[in-house]
This record gives sequence, C-alpha cells and structure tokens, in this order.
Amino acid sequence: MVETVLSICSTPESPFIVCTGGEPLLQMDDQLIAVLHAKGCAVAVETNGTKPAIPGIDWITVSPKIGTALRQTSGNELKLVYPQDGLAPAQFESCAFDHFFLQPIDSPKRPDALARCIEYCLLNPKWRLSMQLNKAAGIK
Repeated sequence: MVETVLSICSTPESPFIVCTGGEPLLQMDDQLIAVLHAKGCAVAVETNGTKPAIPGIDWITVSPKIGTALRQTSGNELKLVYPQDGLAPAQFESCAFDHFFLQPIDSPKRPDALARCIEYCLLNPKWRLSMQLNKAAGIK
C-alpha cells in the first residue's frame, strides 16, 4: 500500500501523507507509521478525535462531531464546523492544540455561518477562520 501511495505522490522527495476519510485511526497502526517514516514521509491525520492518536503521527487535526466523546484532546489543530447545536467553541478551549479554527458549516445557511464564524473569531482571538476555498469559489 505504501509503495502505491508513493508512486502517485507529486513530491516524491519529501511526501506529506494525510490519512483522512471515515475515521482513519480505526485502520492506522504503528507499523504503517513506521514504514511511512522509513520512506521519508511526514504523516498527518484528520480525525474526529473519538480514538486516541498513535504515537509518531507528525500532524494531528481533530474535527469534533456532535454526540461523540472527544478522546484526542491535543494535537496541532482543532477544526470546528460552526455553528452547530451542541458544540460550542468554548468547550474545547482547555484542549492542548496549537491552533483553533472555526469553519463555516456547509449548508444553505453558509453565508450566515461565515458571518458568525468571523464575528466569533474577532471576539475570541484564540480562534481563527478556516475556509474550504473550493466551496467559497463555488467549485464542487
């Protein structure tokens, strides 16, 4: 699997591999991370945080989901889709992340969500705005 990934990598000299989709921590293990590191790869994960991350991951992004228990409370970035009933940014501020991002919820109310994200970030400087540029540009 690692050889297949590396064969399609656009930067073979220093690949940055992001494991995402579904919940990647259900499939990742120490051996995969060790093999990727041995091949010169940096390893990142985008997780919902319901499972603790494996040691050795180079970059951890956590995007909490409603109705789940957050078990990964540290990492590089916490990215919260906002606004959502039942998830408030303040409930994550005691977590040990380097960066805290609010991302407007993708729905018909996206313009209002964007305005609310901007307002929250301006009033709470710990938080920064995260945008999915393809959605802002209307690219699907």
